[in-house]
Amino acid sequence: MEIKGKIIVALPEQTGVSRSGNNWKKREYVLETQETYPRKVHFDFFGDRADQYPLSVGDDITLSFDIESREYNGRWYTSIRGWKAEKAAAGAMPQQAPAADPGFPPAAPFDPMAAPAGGDEDLPF
Repeated sequence: MEIKGKIIVALPEQTGVSRSGNNWKKREYVLETQETYPRKVHFDFFGDRADQYPLSVGDDITLSFDIESREYNGRWYTSIRGWKAEKAAAGAMPQQAPAADPGFPPAAPFDPMAAPAGGDEDLPF
């Protein structure tokens, strides 16, 4: 899955040792989408990806991620685990609606009292 947005929070790196004795690390971020109604999405990079994708507050990115849930003591926890982040090109403009096609003449203003273009014909329905 993918989502686009801007990094608004970059939390400090967390490290530890697993029960099996292996070292681990993760970095957590919050991304805010740039839609009419923006959404905030908390996600993390775990293991080697924590160093592979260093992000800073203000970075515009496209995040590729997986969603996973797990049960612990009868409660369910869901996390968004990033596996790739692509930064937007510097100076890139947000996508805009395409301009009107210059090959078509502008539409005439609508007048509900005007006669139909075909004259005084009765419609068959």
